[in-house]
Amino acid sequence: MHNKEQSVAKSSDLQLLEGSIAFFPSLIATIDNAQKSVQMETYIFDVTANGADVAMALERAAQRGVQVRVMVDGFGTPEFPDEWKTRFKLAGIQWFVYEPIVTLGIFLPSQWRRLHRKLCVIDGTVAYCGGINILDDWHDPNYGALAAPRFDFAVRVIGALALDIHSATCQLWDRLTLGKPLNIKRVKTAIEKLPAVLKRHHWQANAQTGKTLAALVLRDNITNRGQIERAYLKAIGDAHNEIIIANAYFVPGAKLRRALVHAAKRGVKVQLLLQGKYEYFMQYHAARPIYGKLLAAAIEIYEYDKSYLHAKVAVIDGVWSTVGSSNLDPLSLLLAREANIVMQDTDFAQSLRKRLLLAMANEGKRVDATQMANRPWTQRFNEMIAFALMRTGLWLFGKRY
Repeated sequence: MHNKEQSVAKSSDLQLLEGSIAFFPSLIATIDNAQKSVQMETYIFDVTANGADVAMALERAAQRGVQVRVMVDGFGTPEFPDEWKTRFKLAGIQWFVYEPIVTLGIFLPSQWRRLHRKLCVIDGTVAYCGGINILDDWHDPNYGALAAPRFDFAVRVIGALALDIHSATCQLWDRLTLGKPLNIKRVKTAIEKLPAVLKRHHWQANAQTGKTLAALVLRDNITNRGQIERAYLKAIGDAHNEIIIANAYFVPGAKLRRALVHAAKRGVKVQLLLQGKYEYFMQYHAARPIYGKLLAAAIEIYEYDKSYLHAKVAVIDGVWSTVGSSNLDPLSLLLAREANIVMQDTDFAQSLRKRLLLAMANEGKRVDATQMANRPWTQRFNEMIAFALMRTGLWLFGKRY
């Protein structure tokens, strides 16, 4: 697992936040107390409803002299209101768009490699990581007002782990903005940091110490191509009793599928909470062809249908857990920049586990193996098309899956 080293923390250093209704007030309060810097990365920055509250907090921070840097993805945030562009510029907020969309960009490999991380670190001491964009829970950019809030999570961390996130966000900002305009001092600093950036590190969890262990795990296309997937594989392989995964876009590769099936066959209870409401054609339908083998292995699959499920979390044996931006599909695991926090902490894991069990029991429907096997040909056709599109895109622009 990637990190400078495992970060030892107290349970009180980790706080689970569900949805923007919990995440935004915590984030805003921390930004309002910022003294030196705010580094933010998000796929979507939408100022509709309470998304504007976050924008105003960033504006206030910059106006009182705090260095504020915001990086958004060019596909997730293709446009930003002119009013807010002006306000941010006047306040002194530094704004960077990662891989802006270009004409016929679908044919360029770089246009498939998106910034999907959701990170924010304040003064290098308090940080947030998760799946929640700067986007109101009750609003969707494509579908408008929602009948129920989006289901998603973030984690608030302090201490050494926040410093790790600060380093990661600064490194990416420096690398992408280097030479814009050319600054010799910044170039020299980046070169000096290069050995540390390229160095690989690994998670060495020790559950016997009685301490909370937590680490930032990144995925990119340079030195961390498979770190998040390996973290999942290790935890699944070590599971003894229970695996619960909630994931919005679930199209895992062969290794992850085999790991889950093998876990179920050795007696581990495996439960998956997946998206039940249609959001994106490809990811939604591409997941269905793999249901059969999972259901045949006695893996329980639940589809969340109260609203859009956007979570990317897991709990294993009530101790190991992860919260982050990475889906278990080719776009996340093999193409996008992603960030997850992985933790060994019973209190945190049990809190997340309790919420996921409640969602499966009351906010979703269990997939019936017989009904799945007898689904209509029209549904099968959509699934075949979606799966083929995903595989083709990966074959063209990523490593083979």
